[in-house]
Amino acid sequence: MVTDIDQALEIIRRGTVEILLEEELIRKLERSISTGTPLRIKAGFDPTAPDIHLGHTVLLTKLRQFQELGHEVYFIIGDFTAMIGDPTGRSEVRKPLSREEVMQNAKTYQDQAFKILLPEKTHVVFNSTWLNSLTPTDIVKLASKYTVMRMFERDDFKGRVRKNQPIFIHEFLYPLFQAYDSVHLKADVELGGTDQKFNLALAREIMRAYDLEPQVILTMPLLEGTDGVKKMSKSYGNYIGITEPPDQIFGKIMSISDELMWRYYELLSSKPMSTINEWKARCSRGEMNPMDAKKALAFEMVERFYSVEDAEGAQRRFEQIFSRKSVPDDIETVEIAVPEGSSITLLQLIRRTGAAKSNSEARRLLSQGAVKIDGEKVTDECRTFCSGERFILRVGKKFIKKVCIV
Repeated sequence: MVTDIDQALEIIRRGTVEILLEEELIRKLERSISTGTPLRIKAGFDPTAPDIHLGHTVLLTKLRQFQELGHEVYFIIGDFTAMIGDPTGRSEVRKPLSREEVMQNAKTYQDQAFKILLPEKTHVVFNSTWLNSLTPTDIVKLASKYTVMRMFERDDFKGRVRKNQPIFIHEFLYPLFQAYDSVHLKADVELGGTDQKFNLALAREIMRAYDLEPQVILTMPLLEGTDGVKKMSKSYGNYIGITEPPDQIFGKIMSISDELMWRYYELLSSKPMSTINEWKARCSRGEMNPMDAKKALAFEMVERFYSVEDAEGAQRRFEQIFSRKSVPDDIETVEIAVPEGSSITLLQLIRRTGAAKSNSEARRLLSQGAVKIDGEKVTDECRTFCSGERFILRVGKKFIKKVCIV
């Protein structure tokens, strides 16, 4: 356990948007050090989709830092709450998932989370374990701890009232059940994205209502996707999935802007901030090529989710295409515009670049293995591309273009 409070705070503050309240966190850390008892760090994940992307790993990386400081992480799989649906950020009621969908996604979440978290310091728990056992009396008691007026302080609820859109009673229960997770676990600290601040702060009040010391909350930023604008999301097509092939992860990271690269470094990298700040300063002075810094970031991410060998291979193949001039210097650049927030399929891309005149011709080229993205053969006509992505498109022996999605 790290016993230097200032050192611990420096690590905890890194990339954090807000700590409520920091003085309470200091007291908890001091007590933990004096008693030798690790803090209970909580984060909840509703398995609403089967895959984790780099945006999800912002929280996981911070949890790993707490583990390295000597504390215990409670990785809560919200199998109960996922069947309600978190109303956060929603302008309409979220469709609940079936039990089968939740459990299938939960298994994938666990496997992927341990690519970052230390298994020996992680407690994987399902909140159905305690929420299913609540009696109607227990639920009424829980609901009596918070008022409807306070619930309407949420921006998403206020917005729906203004638009005369329905709000269902079960949506009020979601933040209460999330808060009860903290009550049950007697959490010392809970982590969440900035969009979760209402739910996290509500848990502090519910814990007090159950005569427990309130948890400290840490809010983490929502990581922008490859477009550099919207938060990383599969629905926006700007995500980098941690189970994507190594070359794809490497290439997508290389496609982000130099400015966004430093944000990825701060939130995702295990490199010390002193090193990151030094590299950033050297790049600004022209003493270091930003591409070299970006390669190091891409290498680190591929190594984290695969292996050193995979990272070396991904970098080598990337450099063969871009750095070693395995494509002509005077290759034409084609810009493909897509509407904001949407994407373009590979089939559409082949047609719009002029590599094929029809969908049937494009499908034939794909089935023949004649289409390559950054030197890798692609066959999935439904693969999507979004604003900000850049790559080399080869179709057959003669067609080769630099493609920029804008």
